[in-house]
Amino acid sequence: MTDNKKRPEWTPGNAGEEFTTHVMAGVMGGHDGMTSKVCRPVKPASGPRRKKLSVDDYVNGVLEGNRTVLGRAITLVESNSPAYMEQAQEMLKALLPETGRSMRVGITGFPGAGKSTFIEALGTHLCDQDHRVAVLAVDPSSTVTRGSILGDKTRMEKLSRHPNAFIRPSPSGGVLGGVARKSRETVLVCEAAGYDVVLVETVGVGQSETTVRSMVDFFLLIVIAGAGDELQGLKKGIMELTDAILVNKADGDNKIRAETARLEYSRILPYLQPATEGWRTEAYTCSALTGVGIAEIWSVIEEFRKVTMQSGRFDARRRSQLLEWVYSMVQEYLKSSFFNHAGIKKNKHTVESAVLEGEMSPTMAVNELVHIFECS
Repeated sequence: MTDNKKRPEWTPGNAGEEFTTHVMAGVMGGHDGMTSKVCRPVKPASGPRRKKLSVDDYVNGVLEGNRTVLGRAITLVESNSPAYMEQAQEMLKALLPETGRSMRVGITGFPGAGKSTFIEALGTHLCDQDHRVAVLAVDPSSTVTRGSILGDKTRMEKLSRHPNAFIRPSPSGGVLGGVARKSRETVLVCEAAGYDVVLVETVGVGQSETTVRSMVDFFLLIVIAGAGDELQGLKKGIMELTDAILVNKADGDNKIRAETARLEYSRILPYLQPATEGWRTEAYTCSALTGVGIAEIWSVIEEFRKVTMQSGRFDARRRSQLLEWVYSMVQEYLKSSFFNHAGIKKNKHTVESAVLEGEMSPTMAVNELVHIFECS
C-alpha cells in the first residue's frame, strides 16, 4: 500500500487543509500473504457422484428391498423424460412377476379429518405385526407455483422411523383425485420390493376421488363429527365409492358426537348402492390419537379381502382396473398429442378469438380444431 493521497472529485474547490477527506490508493497485493499476480481460477475438486444405475441394478435393488434403490426407482417412474420413461418400462416389465401380492388401501377424507394421523397409527400397528407397509402420500400441488410441500414424513414421524415402513410423498401435479400420474406404477414397484400393504393417501377433494377408487382394493373414507349438513352432497358423492366410513377423533369430549355421527351415516348407507358387489359398507369410529379402533378397522379390511376373494370380486376388480389404466393412459396420450400438434398450436389462438368474439360457436370451434388435427 502506498502513502499517496488524493482528494475525491466532489471536494469543494476552495477546500483547505482543514478538509481532511482523502482517497487512499488501492491495495497492490502482498498485504495478506497473497501474490499480486493474477491467478488462474482453481477448478473445484470433483466430489463422489452417484452411480448411474442400469435396469438390472434397479431390478435387483428393488427385489432385495434396498430402500435407496427403491426411492430412485420410484423417481425413475415419475420422470417425464423419454429416455427415463423407456428405462422405467423395462424395469417394470422385469418386476411385474413379483407384483400384485399386496393389499391396496385408498384413504381419503376432508381436510382436517386426520388422514395422516390415522395412517401413522394404522401403519405403525401393522408394522408391529410384521407387515411391511408402503405409504404413498399425495400432496396437493399449487396451481400457481406447481410446487408441493411434501411434508408427510414430518407428520408421520414415528412411522417414518419404523424399519418395516416406507413413506413416499409425491406431488399431485393437479391430477384428478390428487393421485400422481405415475402412482399406479409406484404401487407395483413397492409390491416388488416386498411391501404387503400399500396405503394411498389422497388430497381429498370430493367427487373426483373416482381416480383413487380405480387403483385400490379397499377404499376408506375418514370423516369427523360436526362437518355440517352443507357437505351432504359432497359426502354422498364419495360415500358411493367407499367400502367403509370411519369417524375419526372419537376421544375425550368428542366421543359422544363421533358415535352420533356414526349412527347418522349408518342410517344413510342402506339407501346407497354398495361400492363393491357382495360387500355392505358400514360406518365405524376410531381415535387415531389414542389408537382405539385401529385394530378393528384393519380387521374389517381383512374381512373384506376374504369375502371378495371368495366371491371372485377381488380379482375381477384388479383385472378391470388394469384395463381402466390402459385407456386412461390412451386418453392422456391423445390429449397431449392434440395440444402439442403443430397445426393446433398455429390455429388455436385464431379459433379462440373467433369464439370469444361470437363469430364461431363452441361446437363449430371443436369441429374446426379436430379437422385441423386429423387432416394436417
